[in-house]
Amino acid sequence: MNAVAELVTLQLDGRDIEARAGESILDAAKRHGVAIPQLCHQDGLRPAGNCRACMVEIDGERTLAASCCRSVQPGQKVQTQTERVQRAQRMVLELLAADQPAAPHTLNSELAQWCAAMGVQAARFDRNTPPPADTSHAAIAVHLDACIQCMRCVRACREVQVNDVIAIAGWGADTRIAFDFDDAMGASSCVGCGECVQACPTGALSPANGAALIVADREVDSVCPYCGVGCQLSYRIKDETIIEVVGRDGPANHRRLCVKGRYGFDYVHHRQRITTPLLRRAGVPKTLDGFDPGTPLAVFREASWDEALALAGRGLRDIRDQAGAQALAGFGSAKGSNEEAYLFQKLVRTGFGSNNVDHCTRLCHASSVTALLEGIGSGAVSNPVADVSEADVIMIVGANPTVNHPVAATFIKNAVKAGKTLIVVDPRRTEITRHAQQVLQFAPGADVALFNAMLHTIIDEGLHDRAFIDARTTHFDELRANVAACSPELMAPLAGVAAQDIRRAARSYATAKNAMILWGMGVSQHVHGTDNARCLIALALITGHIGRPGNGLHPLRGQNNVQGASDAGLIPMMFPDYQRVDDAAAHARFESAWGQKLDARPGLTVVEIIDAANAGSIKGMYVMGENPAMSDPDLDHARAGLAKLDHLVVQDLFLTETAAFADVFLPASGFPEKTGSFTNTDRRVQLGRQALQPPGDARQDLWIVQQMARQLGLAWPEQSVEQVYEEMRSLMPSITGISWQRLVADEPVIYPCADEHDPGQPVMFGEQFPLPGGKARLVPARFAGANELPDADYPMVLMTGRQLEHWHTGSMTRRSAVLDAIEPEAVISVHPIDLAALGVNAGATVQLVTRRGAVHAAARVDPTLQPGQLFMAFCYSEAAANLLTNPALDPFAKIPELKFCAARLEALH
Repeated sequence: MNAVAELVTLQLDGRDIEARAGESILDAAKRHGVAIPQLCHQDGLRPAGNCRACMVEIDGERTLAASCCRSVQPGQKVQTQTERVQRAQRMVLELLAADQPAAPHTLNSELAQWCAAMGVQAARFDRNTPPPADTSHAAIAVHLDACIQCMRCVRACREVQVNDVIAIAGWGADTRIAFDFDDAMGASSCVGCGECVQACPTGALSPANGAALIVADREVDSVCPYCGVGCQLSYRIKDETIIEVVGRDGPANHRRLCVKGRYGFDYVHHRQRITTPLLRRAGVPKTLDGFDPGTPLAVFREASWDEALALAGRGLRDIRDQAGAQALAGFGSAKGSNEEAYLFQKLVRTGFGSNNVDHCTRLCHASSVTALLEGIGSGAVSNPVADVSEADVIMIVGANPTVNHPVAATFIKNAVKAGKTLIVVDPRRTEITRHAQQVLQFAPGADVALFNAMLHTIIDEGLHDRAFIDARTTHFDELRANVAACSPELMAPLAGVAAQDIRRAARSYATAKNAMILWGMGVSQHVHGTDNARCLIALALITGHIGRPGNGLHPLRGQNNVQGASDAGLIPMMFPDYQRVDDAAAHARFESAWGQKLDARPGLTVVEIIDAANAGSIKGMYVMGENPAMSDPDLDHARAGLAKLDHLVVQDLFLTETAAFADVFLPASGFPEKTGSFTNTDRRVQLGRQALQPPGDARQDLWIVQQMARQLGLAWPEQSVEQVYEEMRSLMPSITGISWQRLVADEPVIYPCADEHDPGQPVMFGEQFPLPGGKARLVPARFAGANELPDADYPMVLMTGRQLEHWHTGSMTRRSAVLDAIEPEAVISVHPIDLAALGVNAGATVQLVTRRGAVHAAARVDPTLQPGQLFMAFCYSEAAANLLTNPALDPFAKIPELKFCAARLEALH
């Protein structure tokens, strides 16, 4: 249908206008410059029509109509300015204004603005008795004396974020919004996303820090520094302090944020921020015993940048020159920009002379990327998250998106409300399962057994897409032979899932017209993580569920720029754009571009580097924005390796656990203090814009890396962010069409993007795969259990991960007042049956023991687990979960088995 056919002509206040078919009268009027009062209506929310402020007169109708709920019709005659209409509008506004508090809770009350616009003065009506304020939540203040019951917060909570916390309670004059069972907000199941605050027109729900009553000096558009969803946001700044964050209408979030994105911004202002270079005092041992990040001068002394850079560079240079290039290694950061990642890996490769450079992707999705590169020729997602709206079946495997990717989870929940089928495959019955039509709660570590049973079902029942397989894949016969003996009936005892449930899920996925698989680190963080991902890829390929909208594979990226950092070459076996270091053509290309000889051998990965430090073969490290003393498995081993280094340079915001072992600490820039490009899980390249100056003598990370390069003898010119990006772009075909100027003007832009006129490819692999012959490769996987199985001494299984309020190792979020107030201490999640068997109550301190160590923390009842399972977040230094985890590696991707180790829970009496 063409655009002209979608337009209708109607009369508005006596003049003919054109409107879009199906458009509301309110929206049509707004587009044509006619302002109609509105309070319950907000763009992005379902029209409700309950405030009656937007009433208009429609010719031929007896009563006034709510313009937000009425669609335009051909030939319709609408009046917005008659005395009857304006009298009704003013009466609504006056009645609502009568109950408003004398002291407003926001400077931007839409009710006050409309009253002023309509000439509504002091109300003639008595004010109802105002309810008391509810300040029980750390982030959100509830002032129902300002509530006009527009229900925007209800729709925001129940229909946009789909958290189902806010509802209507009471009758008549006692009608009010309520949280759960009329609980205080802080005691409710509210997840603190703040969507209700963003929706509220009167300040009845407002930031607890009073930001709604402060006039900001400026607003700066940027992106979120936390997970890989890449939500766009704006910082509100007052007196060089961030006072509030609001969501922007970006393609990944459409104004939505989570509790971290909206309220986790104040870490950059924390009192423990380091603002001067530090050098370790002579004779102070490298240990975490007694280490206090709040008293840096007990371990370090302050230094000038010249002195600190000279010592940092000399220590690394001496090791390189005396022990050789392989004695040095660098850890970059997925929290930094693409430009920082690019320059850092370039520094290691050209300044150290080795490929010993890695970052947290090794601990996240390395196995997914390995399998994707092998199977379909690209380590990136095939479709954006938003494509779930085009899918008929959505399968989430080993992921907890409501916690780890909350905004992405909202779009999945929206899709389910629209009638899509959701299948959740996970050892835990996570929050998202509340929306699922089917849940396969399988035994931890039995992934391949379960997936092979699904593949068997699809092939055995003839549900595979033979035409797609023949035209676009190879090695199908090997796959079919591999799963021939993996019937659901045979695999059910291993998988812990009934055979009929396995068959039902396989049939639902295979027979759907459109289907997507999204997975998380529950798939990747195993010694069989690559095999797990191979199976998921095979499921998509044999059913033809790839290469079209609503069909594809999406490993949900963990950190905000883990996709971009990997793209930029921050991995030991790849140059930028996944060009292998041992590929002769790629090697020659980068030697030519960078003007010096490069090592053609793949470098060591994260865990291998720590092992080498313990063995004494890695003697020096440069760590930018990573915290391996908290994030690596078997932390006693990791910390021992860091302590053995002859020279360690740490570049960060705070004295992290890793900084406790540093010889030189270089104070860097926080996310809001820098400009750079970032690539989200959808492959969208976006701009983070500088909102603040780094405090004190802290410096931009990009500047520090360039200074370190000079200390290592590299003749690098001074480069701006734009210049570094353009150098990077010249070596990365995937972003050739995304110039810096285009990014500034049009961001976000999705890759691959071939030229300046290419809009980018949201959906990949529509015609061929980037492998020889253009065909994908099916790779069989055989079931093998976890590296370390439960036994009589360690009868339980420990799984680790993140929690909603805290991020990665907690270095940022635990320095955010709101986030730390909501989740201030470590907990061990335990199934109620196991806790009862232990004879302790929820909240009691228990001891969790594995073959590597023990931690103490409070027990929390968690019925989402299966009996015999334990879960712990790894962000708490006082009870570091990674003291317990298994460093055994996936043989293909070298990712450690963070999601499975044998454990024992003990009561403390």
